Amino acid sequence: MTHRGIERIWYGDDLLARSTRTALSAGSAAVAGVAALRNAMFDRGILRTIEPPVPALSLGNLSVGGTGKTPVAAWAARALRARGARPAIVLRGYGGDEPLVHARLNPDVPVVADPDRVRGAATAAEGGAVCVVLDDAFLHRRIARVADWVLVAADDWHDDARVLPAGPLRETTAALRRASVVVVTRKSASLDAAEALGQRLARRVRGGAWAVVHLAPGALVAPDGTRATLDALRGRRFLAVAAIGAPGPFFAQLRALGAELVEAPFRDHHGFSAADAASLAHRARGMDGVVCTLKDAVKLAPLWRGADTPLWYVSQAAAVDRGRTHLDASLEAVLTARVHPL
Repeated sequence: MTHRGIERIWYGDDLLARSTRTALSAGSAAVAGVAALRNAMFDRGILRTIEPPVPALSLGNLSVGGTGKTPVAAWAARALRARGARPAIVLRGYGGDEPLVHARLNPDVPVVADPDRVRGAATAAEGGAVCVVLDDAFLHRRIARVADWVLVAADDWHDDARVLPAGPLRETTAALRRASVVVVTRKSASLDAAEALGQRLARRVRGGAWAVVHLAPGALVAPDGTRATLDALRGRRFLAVAAIGAPGPFFAQLRALGAELVEAPFRDHHGFSAADAASLAHRARGMDGVVCTLKDAVKLAPLWRGADTPLWYVSQAAAVDRGRTHLDASLEAVLTARVHPL
């Protein structure tokens, strides 16, 4: 099923969508029940939480789909480095694109890909890291963390969303009680809408801490590093490629910048083949180019050599709109734990 078909089931108000959600409700109850049982076992010490050799800051999602974990994790790593620390990024590495993206965003920050986060943190420590940023680890409670940032995308959030499979949630919003800060990310959503969402969700967070981070487009970048301003999009026609969890906000950003688009969405972490690249280049003939995310570019660029159509990706940077003091408090807690090990 396509991403749009799934979204129609999750959020649609037509009879088919409502009926399908009802049919899937038993599955959602089972998923929520398993998550609640597992969390209770961690809370009571039945399942063991392991302290990593260096303090950890965790970033994760409450839902499936893209919320901007990678750019926010990269921002956190830079902030820790600016404070004199030697951080590393630890992630599962699913799909192979995320380590490449982190290496592009922060060439001086080591990246460790390991499904076992505890082992990954140990590897990072052996390599000289004094703290780690865990990319996508909210549900991975086996590894202890100093702070938990839970990311929610304002562009895709629905207050009545259900747990999988009837909706996009991995756990119910009650899980936010484990969060240190709920971080609302936005691409095309307004600051007012993001603030309102942050205030609503923060009621479930211990201490009520929330922040808003804008994932702002910065420039058009070619695989060889050539850069162009975003004005180059205005009034021109592009094939827009996105193999990310939530492609809609990315396409909306491009249209807001004045681009005329033909959309080419793929499933999240899609592994592009040479045939895919050739097909995309063929579809883009007569257009002004192909534009994608950095996550797609690190996989497409090696396959694009010799194509007549130019390939660009849109660089994005995380800019904190609100709640910087809460994020800074988490970073300082990590640094303090580094000096005084847990």
